[in-house]
Amino acid sequence: MQRRKTGAYMSAGEQIAGTVFFVVYLLVLPFATAPLFDLAGLLLGTTITGAMKTAIYYYSLVAVTVIIFHGFLARTSQRLLDNLSDTVKTVLMGLVALYGLNELAYRLTHAVAGGRTNLNDMTISAQTGSAPHMTLVIVILLAPFVEETLFRGLVFGNLKSRSRAGAYLASCLLFALMHVWQFAVVSRDITYFLLMVQYLVPGLVLAWAYEHSGTLWAAVGLHAAANALSMWMMI
Repeated sequence: MQRRKTGAYMSAGEQIAGTVFFVVYLLVLPFATAPLFDLAGLLLGTTITGAMKTAIYYYSLVAVTVIIFHGFLARTSQRLLDNLSDTVKTVLMGLVALYGLNELAYRLTHAVAGGRTNLNDMTISAQTGSAPHMTLVIVILLAPFVEETLFRGLVFGNLKSRSRAGAYLASCLLFALMHVWQFAVVSRDITYFLLMVQYLVPGLVLAWAYEHSGTLWAAVGLHAAANALSMWMMI
């Protein structure tokens, strides 16, 4: 099937506001969220549980994403309706490619990072134990929506019109970096960056799904399906 156009059809306002949001999301929130919740709990005279913090955080991200990108989301939703069958096929093809290539990625990660533990996976596992239903909603629905809108919709979609290779490279590297960099900083161990290899394959396949189908919802659906299978195996 011929690749469908996924070019920069975000408005200038969406691109500017989205870029600011993306920088805050990637670099500020990983460290600013906990102090902000502590301050809120102090002002309200109550203790905000870990599960409630996580829920508020992700529902807030979804709300901001919809507010900023509502026009883009409406346009990409129309593309979904116009090409529904192709989108479903893309998601199924993506799942096969994702799990086949992921096996190679994990073997490579083990070779270069040894027994380094993926702290992102450990965090999700801990959250599943303390708040299983909320964690499932976040991992399967909320996180894929926010991440795909930013990494594929904003980064990949808007760079692709200038450089297809650059769009793939930037979206994949930033997606991988997002999953590991805060753990490397907190642990003061740069070897955690080696775990980025685990996320390069998903980033590549998700960008392909968006490009191949022409709608962001293919990438969202593929991301959600992959996370659902991972959670099922974890539980």
